[in-house]
Amino acid sequence: MKPVTILLVGILIVDVAALAANVAPVFSQESNPQDTLRWNGGQNYQQPTVIVVIGAAGTREFGGQFAKSARLWEEACSKGDAKFAVIGLDKVEDSNDRTTLQKILADEPKQTTAALWLVLIGHGTFDGRTAKFNLRGPDISADDLAEWLKPLLRPIAVINTASSSAPFLSKLSGQGRVVITATKSGYEQNYTRFGQYLAGAIAEPQADLDKDGQTSLLEAFLTASGRVDEFYSAAGRLVTEHALLDDNGDGLGTRADWFRGIRPVQKAENSASLDGYRAHQFHIVHSEAENKISLGLRAQRDRLELEVIKLRDAKEEFSEDEYFSKLEALLYDIAQIYEQTNEADNRSQR
Repeated sequence: MKPVTILLVGILIVDVAALAANVAPVFSQESNPQDTLRWNGGQNYQQPTVIVVIGAAGTREFGGQFAKSARLWEEACSKGDAKFAVIGLDKVEDSNDRTTLQKILADEPKQTTAALWLVLIGHGTFDGRTAKFNLRGPDISADDLAEWLKPLLRPIAVINTASSSAPFLSKLSGQGRVVITATKSGYEQNYTRFGQYLAGAIAEPQADLDKDGQTSLLEAFLTASGRVDEFYSAAGRLVTEHALLDDNGDGLGTRADWFRGIRPVQKAENSASLDGYRAHQFHIVHSEAENKISLGLRAQRDRLELEVIKLRDAKEEFSEDEYFSKLEALLYDIAQIYEQTNEADNRSQR
């Protein structure tokens, strides 16, 4: 191994990535749902957008829990200076939240390196063929979301924390996307607690499993899944929800118990690529070091890191010299990105 490879391999220990943010959002629960995207400083399409959709609660108790989760997402966006929108908390009678969501998605920038996060909090149903997320007014299906998201050529994370949410995963899975569901099957129809734990973990320092100063979507998923298991264990109850994460585009999903720390430790069938790596590149609240990297350079760095991971997983297919030659080239390109970032930071401080 050449010296440069030894020097740079430490870069890979921390799989950092995500999308920068510089503008603090302004949102209140009473805002008009047609005016849900408002933030200080005007529009900046380089900022990630987080859209939280609150479904029909059914009872006051569920409504309170859903609103609490929405507030946690809003607080995370405020800390990370991400754009934030919420649907379903206004007091407007005869609301059609389906139409509101469709319009907001249609107005989103179609092609950008800034991520779109879509978080569904509420109840779901599954009739054996079609899974739906329950809204005030007409419900939405996975097919609806797939159609609405089709024009968006950008990083996307769809997080369905409802019961019976698993069928959304196969319908929405795709390259460049992270899809998370609270259940592994449409037949897991009981109320799910995964969503409240995920909302609490998404910006929580304790959920930063690799200690890189920021909590990724993967880390939040793993933390929330662990807390779900702890809840059922403490209550002496059978676990009725098993969250899945898909970010390799195969539509199958991976459970949290496939991971040790942030690394998947089980092999997928047919040597398929493993889930988790892309989700570890999604953050809402970035570390100070990460915020210094421009969005364009960060997107390049993310792509290179994924190539390194794929190369590492396929190491047995190459001779030692060939493997380290390919690795060195990728690591050199990553190092160049950090060097450009350091130079730009030094210039800004002069």
